[in-house]
Amino acid sequence: MKAVKGKYYFGGVHPKGAKDLSKSAPIEVMPAPETVYVSISQSLGKPAVPCVSAGQTVKEGEVIAKADGAISSDVFASVAGTVEKIEETVTSDGKETYIVIKASEGEKFRYPALENPSAEEIKERIRDCGIVGLGGAGFPTAVKVAPKTPVDTLIVNGAECEPYLTCDHRLMVEKTDEIARGARLIAKALGVANIVIGIEANKPDAIKAFEPYDDIKVVILKKQYPMGGEKQLIYVTTGRRVGLGKLPADYGVVVQNVGTCFAVCEAVEQGKPLYERVLTVSGKAVKEPKNLLVRVGTKIEDIINFCGGEAVNPKKAVLGGPMTGVALAGYDAYTHKTTSGVLLLDKKEAAADEPTPCLNCGKCADVCPMHLMPMNTAFYSAAGDFEEAAKQGNVAYCIECGACEYICPAKRPLIQAIRKTKAELRKNGGK
Repeated sequence: MKAVKGKYYFGGVHPKGAKDLSKSAPIEVMPAPETVYVSISQSLGKPAVPCVSAGQTVKEGEVIAKADGAISSDVFASVAGTVEKIEETVTSDGKETYIVIKASEGEKFRYPALENPSAEEIKERIRDCGIVGLGGAGFPTAVKVAPKTPVDTLIVNGAECEPYLTCDHRLMVEKTDEIARGARLIAKALGVANIVIGIEANKPDAIKAFEPYDDIKVVILKKQYPMGGEKQLIYVTTGRRVGLGKLPADYGVVVQNVGTCFAVCEAVEQGKPLYERVLTVSGKAVKEPKNLLVRVGTKIEDIINFCGGEAVNPKKAVLGGPMTGVALAGYDAYTHKTTSGVLLLDKKEAAADEPTPCLNCGKCADVCPMHLMPMNTAFYSAAGDFEEAAKQGNVAYCIECGACEYICPAKRPLIQAIRKTKAELRKNGGK
């Protein structure tokens, strides 16, 4: 189907893409590490509950932690081997409970492949394989494919607007048909006939790859950040505006990332649980930028070494993308289902200027795609009045895209203030 141009949306910024570093690097399979540290927190929602014990032998793909409620997901052994221990560990990306598995020769676990599955069988397989949104948030896909309101359209998110990251781009070019089949399976689960894929204009090869599919409408997106934000993507591809506090399904739409579609295809056709994913390793401080298929629970240090190590002493290491990712204090962190990138940024890439007082310029509000007032949140948060910070900045509706902080001439830590405000409100029960 011939591609069409998407609509314009308010706000956003235009950071340097820096995608040339890795966009031409084909996906490589990173060898399984000797030991994996698999976190029980692999999705948005409650951590899973371990169902294995130290000394137990596990198969690759076997369930090692069961979902705790609807908003949770099963966790799987990413290697065959022996469970060494289950412990709470403090790493450079925080404190979590990890199931530590020492790899050895062993079997793979797979569910039976499904041929011409029903909608209910697809939903059950998505749940059994622990699939979550691979665009970043990690919301359990089983919940998304069972909306409480009728929907008519599936939107596949191929925007990949975050700078540096190219893993989705490579998937769209190398695994086009698998993504298309996965999208059709999700559409069948939802009971919808309309499939739309949105791809930013800086990926012409990916756009061309999807044009031959008559049942998938390709929408060319303007290169703009955060074009991949759910509400922004829905508007530019369908013209539907999702109101504040509303869900896409309330407007007849469900959005899934291209990586999620690929995972669904593998789950249904091969019976493969989600225990590995493609991620990007990039930045001018790493010797060999790559796109890698990596097991969940792989140590960041091992990934960097597989890419030749450091080219120069990095100014900053980031897990994820530069706009929404988390800065690392060291390489003793481990990949999750939601890990989309590992970035080593040099001095020029990671400007670390000290913040100065707010200039009251209003630029943060000018670029906010959600029409919020980030400077108000920052002002009251700094004063310790988190209730007022939430009220004056409408912080509940912030998508934490980082556009405000990127554009701020005073280099104010706006996202930090927003996240702190949300955390304080959660601690106080939302009051």
